[in-house]
Amino acid sequence: MAPRIVFVHGIGGLRDPSRDLAAWTEALALGCRDAGHSRFARQLREGATGAVFAYYGDLFYKSQAQGDGFLDLDDEEAELLATFLAGILDEQLSTDDPDTDRPALDAETVRLLKRARSQLSPAGQTQGSGQILRHTANAITTLLSIRPLRKGGQWTLSKTMIGHLSQVARYLARKETDTAGRPLDQRIRARVADALKADSAIVVAHSLGSVVAWEALHEADTPVPLFVTLGSPLATRTAVWPRLYPQPPSTPECVGRWLNFWDRDDLVVARPRLEKDIVPNSAGVGPRSQRVDSDGLWVHSAVKYLRQARVAGRIAEAVQTPAGVDDAG
Repeated sequence: MAPRIVFVHGIGGLRDPSRDLAAWTEALALGCRDAGHSRFARQLREGATGAVFAYYGDLFYKSQAQGDGFLDLDDEEAELLATFLAGILDEQLSTDDPDTDRPALDAETVRLLKRARSQLSPAGQTQGSGQILRHTANAITTLLSIRPLRKGGQWTLSKTMIGHLSQVARYLARKETDTAGRPLDQRIRARVADALKADSAIVVAHSLGSVVAWEALHEADTPVPLFVTLGSPLATRTAVWPRLYPQPPSTPECVGRWLNFWDRDDLVVARPRLEKDIVPNSAGVGPRSQRVDSDGLWVHSAVKYLRQARVAGRIAEAVQTPAGVDDAG
């Protein structure tokens, strides 16, 4: 039996899982067609592949009185949010890592990135969550002046962007227990675990979803012939990488191959070459990172990654011949 495709989403607002499944499947079908897998593209559109969408976004909102779900951050979570954002800004401004192969930033973008970085709360100072969030809101307002963020349509208000980015901090803080004593991160991983209940699965995870999926796969027994991460923040050194569990970060034992894709214009991704920061599993499997280049101003979306023939082709090959996919191409 062919492995099931399991999609794992990233940060964002409340979603319609069936609509997102349709959008992700259509993007993947278009990419498969361009990669020469027209028959598989038809199967995707017909629902013959059994693809599922592991949805957990509602868990960020159930306990929140406010629609953007961030005003109740405690001091640790607010500091983690600011640290996460600082790490992204520092990586974007860094010129020390030629492996990122990022295009040169124009002078206006550099100016705005530096201004946003300076507006974040100074590290090491004792501050409450309210003050940290005010500094973070100022920095994000500046960020939204950058053309790709301003024109991309993902975020139009700093309040919304803070709310979405804070989901990374809330997951990694591992708090917000329910009546059964289960913290938020555990409840989120349980949604992925439910989707993994199959003979085997191709896991395709985007953004924060790559963190969720990586941790869930460390707890899973389901064979995963291919793990695909898109726009992943796993190696963000300041906030994400040191808080991953288990430590030191390694490839889950159930993973047979891991392909990590990033777009060099993706402003959200820091340290895109995961193989530098995540060690192989006992079978010698580690992440293999490949760059893609999407069109348009906002390239972080999952559908843009899935629309890439390089990404979609590898997924199609893994579903059709799960034991025969290599890391080339």
